[in-house]
Amino acid sequence: MSIRVSYTLRLVQHEAEFRSFLAATKGNAGEKRLASQFICRFFKHFPKAQDDAIQALFELCEDSDASIRKQAVKDIPALCRGCPGKVSRFADALSMLLGTDDAQEVSSIHAALYSLFSINMKGVMEGIFTRLLQTAEEEDGSDEVMALIRERLLKFLVTKVKQYGELDKDVEEYIMQQSKKLLEDVTKDEFIAVMELLRSLKTMATVQSRQQLVEMVVDQAALDEPFEASDPDCVDRLLHCVKSATPMFSKNVHSKQFVGYMCDHVLPVLKEIVSPDEETNIQLEVLKTFAEISEFAGDIDKLEKRLNTVFTALLEHMPPPPSEGSVEAAAAEDPKLNFSQVECLMYAFHQMGRKLPGFLSEETNAERLKDFRVRLQYMALSSQVCTKRLKEALQGKSGELLRTDENKKRVVALKLFTNITVLVKDLMHNPPAYKVTVTLSWRPTKPEPKVAETNENTPAAGAKRNITPITYDGSDGKKGANPKQARTLYQPPSGKFSDKAGSYTNYNSNNSYGGYNNNNNNNNRGYRGGYRGRGGFRGRGRRGAQGGSGQNTGFYQNKLS
Repeated sequence: MSIRVSYTLRLVQHEAEFRSFLAATKGNAGEKRLASQFICRFFKHFPKAQDDAIQALFELCEDSDASIRKQAVKDIPALCRGCPGKVSRFADALSMLLGTDDAQEVSSIHAALYSLFSINMKGVMEGIFTRLLQTAEEEDGSDEVMALIRERLLKFLVTKVKQYGELDKDVEEYIMQQSKKLLEDVTKDEFIAVMELLRSLKTMATVQSRQQLVEMVVDQAALDEPFEASDPDCVDRLLHCVKSATPMFSKNVHSKQFVGYMCDHVLPVLKEIVSPDEETNIQLEVLKTFAEISEFAGDIDKLEKRLNTVFTALLEHMPPPPSEGSVEAAAAEDPKLNFSQVECLMYAFHQMGRKLPGFLSEETNAERLKDFRVRLQYMALSSQVCTKRLKEALQGKSGELLRTDENKKRVVALKLFTNITVLVKDLMHNPPAYKVTVTLSWRPTKPEPKVAETNENTPAAGAKRNITPITYDGSDGKKGANPKQARTLYQPPSGKFSDKAGSYTNYNSNNSYGGYNNNNNNNNRGYRGGYRGRGGFRGRGRRGAQGGSGQNTGFYQNKLS
């Protein structure tokens, strides 16, 4: 211990020499790289010179020579190991450097930031969020650089936080708090990245945290503002907010705010909704999103009114059979029905209807139920026709043949028609039932439980056992055989230990002897980056790259993968 103290005292006496390293940062390339190494190595021993040393390192990080910048970035983690309290300041500085165009330099900055995780995780987060929350005030086009820095920082956080594993509770709480502030002014891509970061936190396993995240999304979705069906920005914002919150919904975290908003404002104007591009069937995307969140709607306000809205939309996609001819004959023809939309709306009606079973079964609704059953019958028969054709097309195909795009669509369509058939059977009960559970056709099917290995002779479940009759030697399995013939008695073993078992006694006792049209193209494009208005995310907005014009950016410029 005394040797260490003596060594430290001697180092402090050499502050002048240490400052010579700082002066070397003004020298040639070799001197600068060497100065960077020595400054980081001896930094902790000269507290009076630390502010000057930090400034010198920052200048090296911004040097015109890329090799000098990379050297300084590489040396910073060594400095922070001796001074963990400086991590926040250096994390902020490293974050600012991500505006470079050099891919190798970006990689080295990422590596340096990740190295700081093991030194002071919270300090790194403080530095990164300081930079993320920084708003560019210059009017010289620096907004473009700031946007690039924010994009790379968010991507870094999402990737590295997942790789790092479990974080301390106080670190996760800090990320949650700062993300709330960040969501006040984000573009679409930034919003998606922030939500992905928050969902990756371990704290999201708790009901309270998931509810908190849903409330953040509700605020971002601007449900207190009118829905503009003709504004692609407004439609896209709502869809992405709902999809971001969907993984959080459960029997304890409800989606009733989104369900209520879509029943009141979206479904009535479904046909008027404008698609962001020609590739996206926006009406179907809206209905898919609505169906997914209807499962966990909880106790919905104004249930009868909103259920009637869903029922009306369902009837619009379930026309009655043609007046001429029988229902069976009409269904046998090539049915031209929107089966994908029907699946979505019927599923949502089934989920919400179980909370108000009298909606169809009460006497006052007898005419409604009668008309609905005719439509259900026509839909069921049409589904059976399509199911038969699909099975014929898939018959005999397996392995690679089933992996072709066309056959994948057929498999999904088969699930769709099966779902419709099952739901129709439930609703055709008298009174209508709401008991069956289905998995929406576009969702992945849960893997079947593994079947335990059985012996070749083990009967399948539900099959009768093939019992082999018990026979005796010489009987040949014939009834007339004498069971006592050639019957031998059990002979106990003999020997040293078996003699103690006693004699054997024979007790003579009796022996007694189971859509095709289900395209899920998630190609909605970007939000405008920010005023709290009809279409964009809530936020202050960003000035354009041409100088502080205050124009919004990001109008459907980037397609989602």
